[in-house]
Amino acid sequence: MTLGECFEAIGKNPNWVLFYFIAVPLVAFLAWIFGKNEGTKEPWNYLYAMLVYLICIPGIFAITLNIYLFLFERQSVFDANIFTQILPIISMFITLFLIRRNVCFEDIPGFGKLSGLVLIIASLMGLMWFLEKTRIFIFSFLPAQWILIIFVAAIVFIAVGWKRMFSK
Repeated sequence: MTLGECFEAIGKNPNWVLFYFIAVPLVAFLAWIFGKNEGTKEPWNYLYAMLVYLICIPGIFAITLNIYLFLFERQSVFDANIFTQILPIISMFITLFLIRRNVCFEDIPGFGKLSGLVLIIASLMGLMWFLEKTRIFIFSFLPAQWILIIFVAAIVFIAVGWKRMFSK
């Protein structure tokens, strides 16, 4: 199954996706009500960490997918899939807004890892966009595994660079 076929199947039967992207903000809302001013305490901060990861991974993927489709594939905004391209982003912003009202993001375990992931993805997307706009074509006879190794090395290089650049 390709990613396009998966998105097509989700579009035909969106019940689970709708349930997921409504349930996570709803749990964040309930945690905001029942855990008022206790967001930094032990059970609540782990619940918030779980909610942040449950909603940010698909949200970051949807943002990256949208950037790729709109910049590289030249997809029209009117052709965007509501369930895979728009709903995760809206749900992510609502959930993060609700969590932020009760706890500071620095108090959530592992939140810094997500911001590092976003920086790495953004820098790689910027690098790919720059390379596409410069119209540099490379004809390569390298096997696919070597290209994958070079790509992973570039990610590690960018991550180390960001860490050294912004560490105190």
